[in-house]
Amino acid sequence: MDIPVYLVPSPWVVWKTLIADWGLLARSLWITLQIAAVALLCAVLLGVTCAFLFVQSRWIEASFFPYAVLLQVTPIVAVAPLIIIWVKDPFLALVVCATLVALFPILSNTTLGLRSVDTGLLDLFQLYGASRWQTLVRLRVPSALPYFFAGLRVSSGLALIGAVVAEFVAGTGGTSSGLAYQILISGLQLNIPRLFAALALITLAGVVLFLAVSALSRWALAHWHESEIER
Repeated sequence: MDIPVYLVPSPWVVWKTLIADWGLLARSLWITLQIAAVALLCAVLLGVTCAFLFVQSRWIEASFFPYAVLLQVTPIVAVAPLIIIWVKDPFLALVVCATLVALFPILSNTTLGLRSVDTGLLDLFQLYGASRWQTLVRLRVPSALPYFFAGLRVSSGLALIGAVVAEFVAGTGGTSSGLAYQILISGLQLNIPRLFAALALITLAGVVLFLAVSALSRWALAHWHESEIER
């Protein structure tokens, strides 16, 4: 049965469209990846810094962690228009949206990892008079690394999703840049092969990001942590 191209194009048609429109789609993919990469970097810096503060005191964690939960459970689609209005620079506004989406897994996992230290080792550090900084750097940070990379795997995909969602919202305001905008325009113009080609590029970018973070985790943990040691 022949399915019309405007409903579901064949993989061969999608491939030919990808080749024909490669200049346009590659430029849009690069912009989307830039937003996702900067957002992921911001989420790492912000999440790890907040986790370090949370682990210093239960009062600090109890006071500020609920705000992180509120950011996590608030749909980004609902707040993205406000952020795009408040932040004048479009690129920065998209980065803020994607950062909010990617932040929570890193913050939550790193905080859990920093608290999940061996109590015997913690008593030993206290017995030898280790300072709070020495305990953090030499005991808590190594213990938290597996948790941090677990959160980073999740956040890498969420940063890409956040960038795409923010581009969808910004695209309605006239920003013609990333892959999400190309999907939006392709749908309006019934250019379904280009829409599928853009979707394929986003999916491929997400897989590559996940594999890159997994390789980084393996490189950092393979020599000493059982989660990455090959037996």
